[in-house]
Amino acid sequence: MPSSYYLAELCAAEMREAAARKPVILLPMGSFEDQGPHAPMGDYLSAAKIAEKIAERATRDGRETYVAPVVPFGGEDFFGYMPGGISLSQSTLRAVVDDMLRCLLRHDLTRVIFINGHGGNCGVINDATQKVWLERQVIMPSFYLWRVAQDLLPGIIGEEQAARSGGHGCNPLTSVVMHLFPDLIRPEHIRAARAPSDVWGLPVTGFTSLAIGDGGTITVPLEGGDTVPGGVWGGDPRLCSAEMGAQLVEKLVSIGSEIVRHVTDYSDPQTGKAIL
Repeated sequence: MPSSYYLAELCAAEMREAAARKPVILLPMGSFEDQGPHAPMGDYLSAAKIAEKIAERATRDGRETYVAPVVPFGGEDFFGYMPGGISLSQSTLRAVVDDMLRCLLRHDLTRVIFINGHGGNCGVINDATQKVWLERQVIMPSFYLWRVAQDLLPGIIGEEQAARSGGHGCNPLTSVVMHLFPDLIRPEHIRAARAPSDVWGLPVTGFTSLAIGDGGTITVPLEGGDTVPGGVWGGDPRLCSAEMGAQLVEKLVSIGSEIVRHVTDYSDPQTGKAIL
């Protein structure tokens, strides 16, 4: 077993030895923004912790896996209203991701999986990994934790409970943090979402969307502070729990370790090219 699952904790000699074995490398990404008044702003903490658990399980199952340093600042979207929050422009984030991949590919470290915890990162990851595919026929999958966790919720707590508790500032992220980092949750700030008022004379249907006409929706260049005061949207965080979080994390780690298995089984060990 390795001395650590974190690349940052390996010494140079260990890293050279590990690189020669062509391990899987997880690239965790998240954001530093409003996650609801009760939750830590850094959802990258959860992405990094889940990546560590995936690496531990995959390595235990015989597929050597490491976690690269987390990218804590997400792609800029509609959370710039949050004091103290830090995000990267989409062009800057793209340059960061391209440079990370360039460094890994230089040494033929091609078995890369993104462990993503922020919707604003999705487009950049897709474009950067598509470039790698077109140039080298290497597939680098992205595992968007919260989208998958949202889909898993009904199977854990039922359709009705999932609908009532799911959304920004509530499930799945709040339950996951309650499980992974219980001391970082502030129970005194947990409250139900406020029903948003009309904005620009139209009903709010999302952070940047408004209803118009008979069933129509438009996207507007607003921020969450204009449309969803308090950062909680779509669900009730009072329905979240550490128990739900534990079940979600277990399923996410299981799926993540299966992605590792697939990446190792369906890529050429010498060239890294995907076996289709």
